[in-house]
Amino acid sequence: MQIKQDSITLKTCEPLCFVEITDKVKDAIKKSKMKDGLIVLTSQHTTSAICINEKCDRLQEDMKELLTKIAPPNAGYKHNHSTVDGRSNAHSHLMSMLLKTTETVAVVESKLQMGAWQTIFFIELDGPRGERKISLMLIGEFA
Repeated sequence: MQIKQDSITLKTCEPLCFVEITDKVKDAIKKSKMKDGLIVLTSQHTTSAICINEKCDRLQEDMKELLTKIAPPNAGYKHNHSTVDGRSNAHSHLMSMLLKTTETVAVVESKLQMGAWQTIFFIELDGPRGERKISLMLIGEFA
């Protein structure tokens, strides 16, 4: 068994958006020559998430609406009065508490083991951002 590391860097253009990264993950598996094992994806940010769900524009709109109802942007949060970078983003931090920052997916014969409707998303909760980074750890057997 070996461990290899990689990363995905992306730019986001909206305050709250779902960015499909499945193909980028597949590219990392191919580049690493992984045969069998696990790939662990971890967001490097406290105002973002990683999730596996169905790719459907209407569903992503429903998800955005749900997150915004749970943590509305202008709710008078204490954090917004003393931010580190000047962003009023308490709602983004609160949304991220409800989501995951990490996903682990099995790889068999160099293929992600996901269902027909499953897609890997990076979820931006505090955009737009010029650079977001996802750490990839590939654990397994390589060619």
